[in-house]
Amino acid sequence: MNATLDPAVFSVRPGTLPVLISMPHVGTHVPADISATMTDVARYVDDCDWHLERLYAFAARRGASLIVPSHARYVVDLNRPPDNENLYPGQDTTGLLPIDTFEKAPLYHPGGEPTQAEVSRRVAQFWQPYHDALASTLAELKARHGAVLLWEAHSIRSHVPRFFEGRLPDFNFGTANGASAAPGMAQALAECVGRHGGYTAAANGRFKGGYITRYYGRPDQGIHAVQLELSQITYMQETRPHAYDETLAARVEPLLETLLDEALDRLSRV
Repeated sequence: MNATLDPAVFSVRPGTLPVLISMPHVGTHVPADISATMTDVARYVDDCDWHLERLYAFAARRGASLIVPSHARYVVDLNRPPDNENLYPGQDTTGLLPIDTFEKAPLYHPGGEPTQAEVSRRVAQFWQPYHDALASTLAELKARHGAVLLWEAHSIRSHVPRFFEGRLPDFNFGTANGASAAPGMAQALAECVGRHGGYTAAANGRFKGGYITRYYGRPDQGIHAVQLELSQITYMQETRPHAYDETLAARVEPLLETLLDEALDRLSRV
């Protein structure tokens, strides 16, 4: 594939509400030059946060701004720090340029792992533009509204033994142990799920928020960041072909809308 045919690195869809929804792991595209160095398993992009644009379509209709990448996390992980520091010290994680899948299957042929020069190239070509746009969009929304909610939309399979034991709670809210958003935000959202019924929830449990939540969440400066790691079993088929389940999604979408309303209401009272 000619590189000129590759899609744009990301798209920004502006809205009218004081909320920006970031979906750093929804991309599925792998450029041909990178794909040529990778194993067959990489083409399945199994570790994608599948279908979140569809699941959060209601938010765009309501007036939320969205920033959505086109390239897969196998190209570069937009939710990792550029120095590749482990966000969960002592725990197994995938890095800035993952070299294996969540199941520890190699993504590169032996000896073909990215060099430091390649890491730098991908950060400059894919990671930095996304973060520049994220920062500028947050600044615009904050200037317009005075305060802004950054909602980090993620999803993951309900069972990934590499990262956690047993089944993951359905809704996992992270605010960097309270540092990235208004006091009590994560717990209030988890309690909202509890009142709704039918789903389990955790606040600042296994997933406390990745780089984006931790770096951009500055509640003292009017930017409140919340990460939601949603268990994929709530809205889709977790195995290939990773199909969207309209029946399941129709039940979870209204709760997502309620959660965004709850977060925005708390933001307005800060």
